Amino acid sequence: MKESVTTTDRVLAAGNRIDSIDLLRGLVMIIMALDHTRDYFHISAWTQDPLNLVTTTPALFLTRWITHFCAPIFTFLAGTSIWFQSKNKNRKDLSTFLIKRGIWLVIVDIVIFNFAFSFDPSYTIVALQTIWSIGVSMIFLGLLIWLPFSWILGIGLVIILGHNSLDFYEASHKGTFSVIYSMIHRPGFFSLGEGHGLFVFYPVLPWLGVMILGYCFGKLFTAYAGLERQKILMKLGFGVIILFVIIRAINVYGDPKLWSVQNNVLHTIFSFIDTQKYPPSLLYAAMTIGPGILFLSFFEKTKNALTNIIVVFGRVPFLYYVLHFFLIHALCMVFFLLRGHNFSEGIHEGPNMLPNFIAANEGYSLSIVYVIWICVVIILYPICKWFSEYKKTHRKWWLSYL
Repeated sequence: MKESVTTTDRVLAAGNRIDSIDLLRGLVMIIMALDHTRDYFHISAWTQDPLNLVTTTPALFLTRWITHFCAPIFTFLAGTSIWFQSKNKNRKDLSTFLIKRGIWLVIVDIVIFNFAFSFDPSYTIVALQTIWSIGVSMIFLGLLIWLPFSWILGIGLVIILGHNSLDFYEASHKGTFSVIYSMIHRPGFFSLGEGHGLFVFYPVLPWLGVMILGYCFGKLFTAYAGLERQKILMKLGFGVIILFVIIRAINVYGDPKLWSVQNNVLHTIFSFIDTQKYPPSLLYAAMTIGPGILFLSFFEKTKNALTNIIVVFGRVPFLYYVLHFFLIHALCMVFFLLRGHNFSEGIHEGPNMLPNFIAANEGYSLSIVYVIWICVVIILYPICKWFSEYKKTHRKWWLSYL
Protein backbone atom coordinates (compact mmCIF):
# COMPACT_ATOMS: atom_id res chain seq x y z
CA MET A 1 0.00 0.00 0.00
CA LYS A 2 2.79 2.44 0.81
CA GLU A 3 4.13 2.33 -2.73
CA SER A 4 0.66 3.07 -4.14
CA VAL A 5 0.09 5.94 -1.75
CA THR A 6 3.44 7.39 -2.73
CA THR A 7 2.38 7.19 -6.37
CA THR A 8 -0.92 8.94 -5.61
CA ASP A 9 0.82 11.69 -3.68
CA ARG A 10 3.30 12.12 -6.50
CA VAL A 11 0.45 12.56 -9.00
CA LEU A 12 -1.13 15.26 -6.84
CA ALA A 13 2.13 17.02 -6.06
CA ALA A 14 2.90 17.21 -9.78
CA GLY A 15 -0.35 19.05 -10.30
CA ASN A 16 -1.87 16.18 -12.29
CA ARG A 17 -5.57 15.44 -12.04
CA ILE A 18 -7.26 12.23 -10.94
CA ASP A 19 -9.30 10.94 -13.88
CA SER A 20 -12.08 9.28 -11.86
CA ILE A 21 -12.81 12.56 -10.06
CA ASP A 22 -12.89 14.47 -13.34
CA LEU A 23 -15.03 11.74 -14.91
CA LEU A 24 -17.67 11.99 -12.19
CA ARG A 25 -17.55 15.78 -12.22
CA GLY A 26 -17.82 15.85 -16.01
CA LEU A 27 -20.78 13.48 -15.97
CA VAL A 28 -22.76 15.61 -13.52
CA MET A 29 -21.89 18.76 -15.48
CA ILE A 30 -23.32 17.20 -18.63
CA ILE A 31 -26.46 16.08 -16.77
CA MET A 32 -26.79 19.55 -15.23
CA ALA A 33 -27.15 21.05 -18.72
CA LEU A 34 -30.19 18.83 -19.23
CA ASP A 35 -31.99 20.46 -16.32
CA HIS A 36 -31.19 23.97 -17.51
CA THR A 37 -32.20 23.10 -21.06
CA ARG A 38 -35.52 21.87 -19.70
CA ASP A 39 -35.92 25.14 -17.77
CA TYR A 40 -35.61 27.20 -20.93
CA PHE A 41 -37.29 24.99 -23.53
CA HIS A 42 -39.86 22.63 -22.03
CA ILE A 43 -43.44 23.73 -22.51
CA SER A 44 -44.41 23.29 -18.86
CA ALA A 45 -41.10 24.28 -17.25
CA TRP A 46 -42.53 27.44 -15.65
CA THR A 47 -46.10 26.30 -15.07
CA GLN A 48 -45.74 22.77 -13.69
CA ASP A 49 -43.56 21.15 -11.04
CA PRO A 50 -41.94 18.14 -12.77
CA LEU A 51 -41.86 16.33 -9.42
CA ASN A 52 -45.59 16.79 -8.74
CA LEU A 53 -46.89 13.22 -8.81
CA VAL A 54 -50.40 14.39 -9.69
CA THR A 55 -49.42 16.10 -12.94
CA THR A 56 -46.02 14.73 -13.98
CA THR A 57 -45.10 11.79 -16.19
CA PRO A 58 -42.41 9.18 -15.42
CA ALA A 59 -40.14 10.60 -18.14
CA LEU A 60 -40.53 14.17 -16.87
CA PHE A 61 -40.09 13.15 -13.23
CA LEU A 62 -36.92 11.21 -13.94
CA THR A 63 -35.55 13.96 -16.20
CA ARG A 64 -35.76 16.35 -13.27
CA TRP A 65 -34.81 13.81 -10.59
CA ILE A 66 -31.59 12.62 -12.23
CA THR A 67 -30.30 16.20 -12.19
CA HIS A 68 -30.54 16.17 -8.39
CA PHE A 69 -27.13 14.51 -8.42
CA CYS A 70 -25.40 17.53 -9.97
CA ALA A 71 -25.18 20.21 -7.28
CA PRO A 72 -24.32 17.99 -4.28
CA ILE A 73 -21.71 15.95 -6.15
CA PHE A 74 -20.20 19.07 -7.68
CA THR A 75 -19.99 20.76 -4.26
CA PHE A 76 -18.70 17.57 -2.61
CA LEU A 77 -15.96 17.20 -5.23
CA ALA A 78 -15.09 20.88 -4.88
CA GLY A 79 -14.25 20.09 -1.26
CA THR A 80 -12.25 17.04 -2.37
CA SER A 81 -10.29 19.18 -4.82
CA ILE A 82 -9.45 21.55 -1.98
CA TRP A 83 -7.97 18.63 -0.05
CA PHE A 84 -5.89 17.77 -3.12
CA GLN A 85 -4.66 21.37 -3.24
CA SER A 86 -3.55 21.07 0.38
CA LYS A 87 -0.99 18.51 -0.78
CA ASN A 88 1.04 21.19 -2.56
CA LYS A 89 0.06 24.39 -0.71
CA ASN A 90 0.87 25.34 2.85
CA ARG A 91 -2.04 26.09 5.13
CA LYS A 92 -1.64 29.86 5.01
CA ASP A 93 -1.50 29.99 1.22
CA LEU A 94 -4.46 27.63 0.87
CA SER A 95 -6.54 29.59 3.37
CA THR A 96 -5.81 32.87 1.61
CA PHE A 97 -6.57 31.36 -1.79
CA LEU A 98 -9.89 29.87 -0.65
CA ILE A 99 -11.07 33.13 0.87
CA LYS A 100 -10.12 35.13 -2.23
CA ARG A 101 -11.60 32.59 -4.62
CA GLY A 102 -14.75 32.39 -2.51
CA ILE A 103 -15.22 36.16 -2.71
CA TRP A 104 -14.56 36.00 -6.45
CA LEU A 105 -17.20 33.30 -6.92
CA VAL A 106 -19.80 35.29 -4.96
CA ILE A 107 -19.19 38.29 -7.22
CA VAL A 108 -19.31 36.12 -10.33
CA ASP A 109 -22.60 34.56 -9.25
CA ILE A 110 -24.23 37.92 -8.60
CA VAL A 111 -22.90 39.70 -11.70
CA ILE A 112 -22.36 37.08 -14.40
CA PHE A 113 -24.70 34.20 -13.62
CA ASN A 114 -27.66 36.38 -12.75
CA PHE A 115 -27.34 38.04 -16.14
CA ALA A 116 -26.83 34.70 -17.92
CA PHE A 117 -29.96 33.36 -16.23
CA SER A 118 -32.20 36.36 -16.79
CA PHE A 119 -30.67 38.40 -19.67
CA ASP A 120 -31.82 41.35 -17.58
CA PRO A 121 -29.15 44.12 -17.54
CA SER A 122 -31.08 46.02 -14.85
CA TYR A 123 -30.87 43.08 -12.41
CA THR A 124 -34.44 43.53 -11.16
CA ILE A 125 -34.00 40.26 -9.29
CA VAL A 126 -30.67 39.10 -7.88
CA ALA A 127 -30.72 35.39 -7.10
CA LEU A 128 -28.13 33.77 -4.85
CA GLN A 129 -27.59 30.44 -6.54
CA THR A 130 -25.15 27.52 -6.77
CA ILE A 131 -21.93 29.44 -7.28
CA TRP A 132 -22.80 31.80 -4.42
CA SER A 133 -23.21 28.90 -1.99
CA ILE A 134 -19.95 27.34 -3.16
CA GLY A 135 -18.13 30.67 -2.82
CA VAL A 136 -19.37 31.30 0.72
CA SER A 137 -18.59 27.70 1.64
CA MET A 138 -15.03 28.17 0.36
CA ILE A 139 -14.61 31.26 2.51
CA PHE A 140 -15.68 29.35 5.62
CA LEU A 141 -13.57 26.35 4.71
CA GLY A 142 -10.62 28.69 4.24
CA LEU A 143 -11.01 29.55 7.92
CA LEU A 144 -11.82 26.02 9.09
CA ILE A 145 -8.68 24.41 7.65
CA TRP A 146 -6.71 25.89 10.54
CA LEU A 147 -8.54 23.50 12.86
CA PRO A 148 -7.45 19.89 13.49
CA PHE A 149 -8.80 17.47 10.89
CA SER A 150 -11.02 15.68 13.42
CA TRP A 151 -12.68 18.98 14.29
CA ILE A 152 -13.33 19.77 10.63
CA LEU A 153 -14.84 16.33 10.10
CA GLY A 154 -16.96 16.73 13.23
CA ILE A 155 -18.28 20.11 12.09
CA GLY A 156 -19.18 18.69 8.68
CA LEU A 157 -21.02 15.74 10.20
CA VAL A 158 -22.91 17.92 12.69
CA ILE A 159 -24.08 20.21 9.88
CA ILE A 160 -25.18 17.42 7.54
CA LEU A 161 -26.73 15.20 10.20
CA GLY A 162 -28.20 17.98 12.30
CA HIS A 163 -29.32 20.86 10.11
CA ASN A 164 -32.72 19.29 9.45
CA SER A 165 -33.54 19.83 13.11
CA LEU A 166 -34.20 23.41 11.97
CA ASP A 167 -37.15 22.06 9.96
CA PHE A 168 -39.17 21.72 13.17
CA TYR A 169 -38.45 25.32 14.13
CA GLU A 170 -39.35 26.54 10.65
CA ALA A 171 -42.61 24.56 10.61
CA SER A 172 -43.75 26.18 13.86
CA HIS A 173 -42.39 29.66 13.06
CA LYS A 174 -44.98 32.36 12.56
CA GLY A 175 -44.28 35.29 10.29
CA THR A 176 -41.43 35.86 7.89
CA PHE A 177 -37.80 34.86 8.21
CA SER A 178 -34.97 37.37 8.13
CA VAL A 179 -32.69 37.62 5.13
CA ILE A 180 -29.79 36.36 7.29
CA TYR A 181 -31.72 33.27 8.35
CA SER A 182 -32.75 32.72 4.75
CA MET A 183 -29.13 32.84 3.64
CA ILE A 184 -28.33 30.23 6.28
CA HIS A 185 -31.10 27.68 5.83
CA ARG A 186 -34.36 28.69 4.14
CA PRO A 187 -34.94 30.01 0.60
CA GLY A 188 -36.81 33.28 0.46
CA PHE A 189 -37.60 36.38 -1.55
CA PHE A 190 -36.93 39.89 -0.23
CA SER A 191 -37.87 43.24 -1.72
CA LEU A 192 -34.98 45.64 -2.22
CA GLY A 193 -37.24 48.54 -3.13
CA GLU A 194 -37.66 50.44 -6.39
CA GLY A 195 -38.70 47.36 -8.33
CA HIS A 196 -35.78 45.16 -7.29
CA GLY A 197 -35.66 41.99 -5.25
CA LEU A 198 -33.29 39.44 -3.71
CA PHE A 199 -34.05 35.74 -4.04
CA VAL A 200 -32.04 33.45 -1.77
CA PHE A 201 -32.18 30.21 -3.73
CA TYR A 202 -29.25 28.29 -2.18
CA PRO A 203 -29.02 28.74 1.61
CA VAL A 204 -25.42 28.12 2.49
CA LEU A 205 -25.38 26.01 5.68
CA PRO A 206 -26.14 22.56 4.19
CA TRP A 207 -23.89 23.20 1.19
CA LEU A 208 -21.06 24.13 3.55
CA GLY A 209 -21.56 20.77 5.25
CA VAL A 210 -21.39 18.98 1.89
CA MET A 211 -18.16 20.79 0.95
CA ILE A 212 -16.56 20.07 4.34
CA LEU A 213 -17.32 16.36 4.03
CA GLY A 214 -15.96 16.42 0.49
CA TYR A 215 -12.76 17.95 1.84
CA CYS A 216 -12.48 15.23 4.49
CA PHE A 217 -13.27 12.59 1.86
CA GLY A 218 -10.15 13.77 0.02
CA LYS A 219 -8.01 12.49 2.87
CA LEU A 220 -9.60 9.05 2.61
CA PHE A 221 -9.14 9.14 -1.15
CA THR A 222 -5.40 9.86 -0.88
CA ALA A 223 -4.71 7.60 2.13
CA TYR A 224 -5.48 4.48 0.12
CA ALA A 225 -4.92 3.40 -3.44
CA GLY A 226 -5.68 0.65 -5.91
CA LEU A 227 -7.94 -2.23 -4.94
CA GLU A 228 -7.92 -1.27 -1.27
CA ARG A 229 -9.29 2.19 -2.06
CA GLN A 230 -11.92 0.73 -4.38
CA LYS A 231 -13.15 -1.58 -1.60
CA ILE A 232 -13.31 1.25 0.94
CA LEU A 233 -15.15 3.53 -1.47
CA MET A 234 -17.60 0.74 -2.27
CA LYS A 235 -18.32 0.11 1.42
CA LEU A 236 -18.69 3.83 2.11
CA GLY A 237 -20.93 4.38 -0.90
CA PHE A 238 -23.23 1.49 -0.04
CA GLY A 239 -23.19 2.58 3.60
CA VAL A 240 -24.44 6.06 2.72
CA ILE A 241 -27.15 4.62 0.47
CA ILE A 242 -28.29 2.23 3.22
CA LEU A 243 -28.36 5.16 5.64
CA PHE A 244 -30.62 6.99 3.19
CA VAL A 245 -32.98 4.04 2.83
CA ILE A 246 -33.28 3.42 6.59
CA ILE A 247 -33.84 7.04 7.62
CA ARG A 248 -36.18 7.66 4.69
CA ALA A 249 -38.20 4.55 5.54
CA ILE A 250 -38.63 5.74 9.16
CA ASN A 251 -40.13 8.93 7.68
CA VAL A 252 -39.62 11.17 10.69
CA TYR A 253 -36.35 13.04 10.27
CA GLY A 254 -33.93 14.00 7.55
CA ASP A 255 -36.28 15.65 5.06
CA PRO A 256 -39.30 17.92 5.54
CA LYS A 257 -41.06 16.23 2.60
CA LEU A 258 -42.42 12.97 3.98
CA TRP A 259 -43.05 10.16 1.52
CA SER A 260 -46.35 8.32 1.29
CA VAL A 261 -47.93 5.32 -0.40
CA GLN A 262 -49.37 6.35 -3.77
CA ASN A 263 -51.91 4.78 -6.09
CA ASN A 264 -49.28 2.61 -7.76
CA VAL A 265 -45.84 1.17 -7.01
CA LEU A 266 -43.97 3.49 -9.38
CA HIS A 267 -45.41 6.64 -7.84
CA THR A 268 -44.71 5.28 -4.36
CA ILE A 269 -41.05 4.85 -5.35
CA PHE A 270 -41.08 8.37 -6.79
CA SER A 271 -42.49 9.69 -3.51
CA PHE A 272 -39.75 7.86 -1.60
CA ILE A 273 -36.92 9.38 -3.66
CA ASP A 274 -38.45 12.85 -3.93
CA THR A 275 -36.27 14.61 -1.35
CA GLN A 276 -35.78 18.33 -0.78
CA LYS A 277 -33.08 20.21 -2.66
CA TYR A 278 -33.78 23.76 -1.44
CA PRO A 279 -32.04 23.56 0.97
CA PRO A 280 -30.49 20.11 0.50
CA SER A 281 -31.74 17.81 3.22
CA LEU A 282 -29.72 15.08 4.91
CA LEU A 283 -31.59 12.52 2.82
CA TYR A 284 -31.09 14.46 -0.40
CA ALA A 285 -27.34 14.58 0.27
CA ALA A 286 -27.18 10.87 1.14
CA MET A 287 -29.31 9.87 -1.84
CA THR A 288 -26.99 11.65 -4.28
CA ILE A 289 -23.51 11.50 -2.76
CA GLY A 290 -23.69 7.80 -1.87
CA PRO A 291 -24.04 6.73 -5.51
CA GLY A 292 -21.37 9.28 -6.43
CA ILE A 293 -18.87 7.57 -4.12
CA LEU A 294 -19.87 4.20 -5.59
CA PHE A 295 -19.21 5.61 -9.05
CA LEU A 296 -15.66 6.52 -8.03
CA SER A 297 -15.15 2.94 -6.86
CA PHE A 298 -16.53 1.29 -9.99
CA PHE A 299 -14.96 3.59 -12.58
CA GLU A 300 -11.56 4.36 -11.08
CA LYS A 301 -9.64 2.65 -13.87
CA THR A 302 -12.17 2.90 -16.70
CA LYS A 303 -10.75 4.63 -19.76
CA ASN A 304 -12.26 4.61 -23.23
CA ALA A 305 -13.30 7.04 -25.95
CA LEU A 306 -16.49 8.04 -24.12
CA THR A 307 -14.85 8.63 -20.73
CA ASN A 308 -12.12 10.66 -22.43
CA ILE A 309 -14.81 13.00 -23.73
CA ILE A 310 -16.63 13.26 -20.39
CA VAL A 311 -13.40 13.93 -18.49
CA VAL A 312 -12.83 17.06 -20.58
CA PHE A 313 -15.92 18.71 -19.08
CA GLY A 314 -14.83 17.69 -15.58
CA ARG A 315 -11.49 19.44 -16.00
CA VAL A 316 -12.98 22.83 -16.89
CA PRO A 317 -16.21 22.96 -14.88
CA PHE A 318 -16.23 26.73 -14.33
CA LEU A 319 -15.82 27.60 -18.01
CA TYR A 320 -18.42 25.02 -18.97
CA TYR A 321 -20.85 26.33 -16.36
CA VAL A 322 -20.54 29.90 -17.62
CA LEU A 323 -20.75 29.03 -21.30
CA HIS A 324 -23.61 26.56 -21.07
CA PHE A 325 -25.89 29.07 -19.35
CA PHE A 326 -25.22 31.77 -21.95
CA LEU A 327 -25.55 29.31 -24.83
CA ILE A 328 -28.82 27.79 -23.61
CA HIS A 329 -30.37 31.17 -22.94
CA ALA A 330 -29.15 32.57 -26.27
CA LEU A 331 -30.69 29.60 -28.09
CA CYS A 332 -33.88 30.15 -26.11
CA MET A 333 -33.96 33.77 -27.33
CA VAL A 334 -33.48 32.66 -30.94
CA PHE A 335 -36.31 30.12 -30.67
CA PHE A 336 -38.51 32.75 -28.99
CA LEU A 337 -38.03 35.12 -31.93
CA LEU A 338 -38.52 32.31 -34.46
CA ARG A 339 -41.91 31.59 -32.90
CA GLY A 340 -43.03 35.03 -34.14
CA HIS A 341 -42.35 37.21 -31.10
CA ASN A 342 -40.46 40.46 -31.35
CA PHE A 343 -37.56 41.47 -29.12
CA SER A 344 -39.57 43.80 -26.88
CA GLU A 345 -42.09 41.05 -26.11
CA GLY A 346 -39.29 39.04 -24.54
CA ILE A 347 -38.43 41.70 -21.96
CA HIS A 348 -40.41 41.27 -18.75
CA GLU A 349 -41.39 44.32 -16.72
CA GLY A 350 -40.46 44.68 -13.02
CA PRO A 351 -39.36 41.90 -10.63
CA ASN A 352 -40.15 38.68 -12.44
CA MET A 353 -38.81 35.20 -11.77
CA LEU A 354 -39.39 34.36 -15.43
CA PRO A 355 -36.18 34.93 -17.43
CA ASN A 356 -36.41 37.23 -20.44
CA PHE A 357 -37.37 35.60 -23.74
CA ILE A 358 -39.44 32.92 -22.05
CA ALA A 359 -43.22 32.89 -22.24
CA ALA A 360 -45.17 30.70 -19.84
CA ASN A 361 -46.96 27.81 -21.57
CA GLU A 362 -44.73 28.14 -24.63
CA GLY A 363 -42.05 25.65 -25.47
CA TYR A 364 -41.38 22.18 -26.74
CA SER A 365 -41.81 18.53 -25.91
CA LEU A 366 -39.40 16.63 -23.71
CA SER A 367 -37.90 14.85 -26.72
CA ILE A 368 -37.01 18.19 -28.31
CA VAL A 369 -35.47 19.27 -25.01
CA TYR A 370 -33.19 16.22 -25.13
CA VAL A 371 -32.12 17.00 -28.70
CA ILE A 372 -31.26 20.60 -27.79
CA TRP A 373 -29.38 19.41 -24.68
CA ILE A 374 -27.21 17.04 -26.72
CA CYS A 375 -26.52 19.81 -29.24
CA VAL A 376 -25.46 22.17 -26.43
CA VAL A 377 -22.99 19.61 -25.06
CA ILE A 378 -21.58 18.91 -28.53
CA ILE A 379 -21.13 22.63 -29.27
CA LEU A 380 -19.29 23.22 -25.99
CA TYR A 381 -16.96 20.24 -26.26
CA PRO A 382 -14.28 21.73 -28.57
CA ILE A 383 -14.08 24.92 -26.49
CA CYS A 384 -13.74 22.93 -23.27
CA LYS A 385 -11.20 20.63 -24.91
CA TRP A 386 -9.06 23.61 -25.97
CA PHE A 387 -9.22 25.21 -22.52
CA SER A 388 -8.42 21.91 -20.82
CA GLU A 389 -5.26 21.60 -22.91
CA TYR A 390 -4.41 25.25 -22.26
CA LYS A 391 -4.65 24.74 -18.49
CA LYS A 392 -2.43 21.68 -18.79
CA THR A 393 0.36 23.56 -20.52
CA HIS A 394 0.14 26.90 -18.70
CA ARG A 395 0.64 27.73 -15.03
CA LYS A 396 -0.75 31.26 -14.94
CA TRP A 397 -2.09 32.36 -11.54
CA TRP A 398 -5.51 33.41 -12.85
CA LEU A 399 -6.25 29.92 -14.16
CA SER A 400 -6.75 28.72 -10.57
CA TYR A 401 -9.74 31.06 -10.31
CA LEU A 402 -11.49 29.54 -13.33
